[in-house]
Amino acid sequence: MLANTTRTLTEAQREQWAVDGYLQLEGALSPAEVDFFSDQLDRVRTQPGYEPAATELQRGHYAWKLPDQNKDAFMDRRDLLPYHQAFIDLIDRPRVFDLILDLMGPYIQFSMSQAIIRASTDMFPGYIHTDGGEAQKAIRVTETSRPLAVKVMYLLTDVTTPDSGNFTIFPGSHLRPFPDRAERIPGPKSPGTVPLLGKAGDAYVFPHAIWHGPSPNHSGKARKTILYNYCQMFMKPYDFGGPVKALFDRCTPRQRRLLGDLGHDFRPGDFFYAPQDQEALMTGAGA
Repeated sequence: MLANTTRTLTEAQREQWAVDGYLQLEGALSPAEVDFFSDQLDRVRTQPGYEPAATELQRGHYAWKLPDQNKDAFMDRRDLLPYHQAFIDLIDRPRVFDLILDLMGPYIQFSMSQAIIRASTDMFPGYIHTDGGEAQKAIRVTETSRPLAVKVMYLLTDVTTPDSGNFTIFPGSHLRPFPDRAERIPGPKSPGTVPLLGKAGDAYVFPHAIWHGPSPNHSGKARKTILYNYCQMFMKPYDFGGPVKALFDRCTPRQRRLLGDLGHDFRPGDFFYAPQDQEALMTGAGA
């Protein structure tokens, strides 16, 4: 496990990212922050929001609804930012966001927030997937390329033993195709998978292309996580159809830029040729 103590990647972290395709950061959130965000997820589920709707919409789409009110039951909530200022401020959290910039470069945007609670149950076998839908599943980059999309998963629950709903990966699968056939569907128990262990407050950083997913949760307690996704500016955000203007008054200049505020109305070419202050704003000089 690599501690996140620098503003940029260490050589060991660069090697792990290139070879294994993920990072694990110790103590990305303090114990007080873990308690705070855990309480926030309990509060969020008492309000309607974007949740999966398997019987109403196709896979990967979310409908406006209320989830199960049992705080230990499954929940998958998108678009967290309107619920509390702390969710906005988590977008560019120091040290974590610095590493995102080091990995992705400054020409990025925030594209998705998500809270997932995995119930302890014998009914869920877990699953393995890549992020970004059908198209991105087939798109990879080399170990010398900037990633297209990177996600940060913040643990709000200890996962110190296997089968605790662990984040499970195929190390190195971000660089090569993985057999994805009906007769060989990958799962969290397939040969080559690694269930990651961690403490509440730790964070995982991983690209869209790595094969990953939740393992079964037989721990006797729900596993809580928050996930934030960043992508290159030329890609479409997951949660938003355009700039998130309703939140701009609650954001810093850098957060506004990450949420689509380019300082003017849309012009052709905007998200391919960024404003001239993009690098300064992302690195903090103008934030």
